[in-house]
Amino acid sequence: MPTSKPRVSVFIATSLDGFIARPNGELDWLERGNAVVPPGEDCGYQAFMASVDVLVIGRLTYEKVLSFGDWPYASQRVIVLSSGKQVRPAPAPYVVESSNEAPRQLLARLHSEGCRHVHLDGGLTIQGFLREGLVDELTITTIPVLLGSGRPLFGPVNQDMPFRLTASQSFAFGFVQNTYLRSNS
Repeated sequence: MPTSKPRVSVFIATSLDGFIARPNGELDWLERGNAVVPPGEDCGYQAFMASVDVLVIGRLTYEKVLSFGDWPYASQRVIVLSSGKQVRPAPAPYVVESSNEAPRQLLARLHSEGCRHVHLDGGLTIQGFLREGLVDELTITTIPVLLGSGRPLFGPVNQDMPFRLTASQSFAFGFVQNTYLRSNS
């Protein structure tokens, strides 16, 4: 029996204290963490992205990605969620779509277009989909640094959301990656 929505996954890095960015959005701590990763190691990111049909990203995260210089999503369909602000175009020749749809509405549309797997990125975007109970899988790579403050991965939720650990991997360079699936219980 077909599902009524695509599978929705998060694949993200956090600090040890659960932040995805500094209060000002900076990722210098993540860049320093990545400096110890051996060449060719991506902690499973490329394999994950190969399974994804659409990346749904928040506008603030999209703006941050644009500041990196090289566009990292060359062949990936990207939808930028924005509640009304104009979304700058991706660097040529890449195209991004912009949407102000609510999470359920967006997933229904993507399902009708044949999408099977959505990757979410951006704290507010992830939090919004979580509040709606729409996230199926979380892969969180913890970088061993305490920031003390910043933009949290998680925010308030309407009810308990049980997840079960399905994989855990520690890397010799200090990262720990846990994958959780949403429980039906």
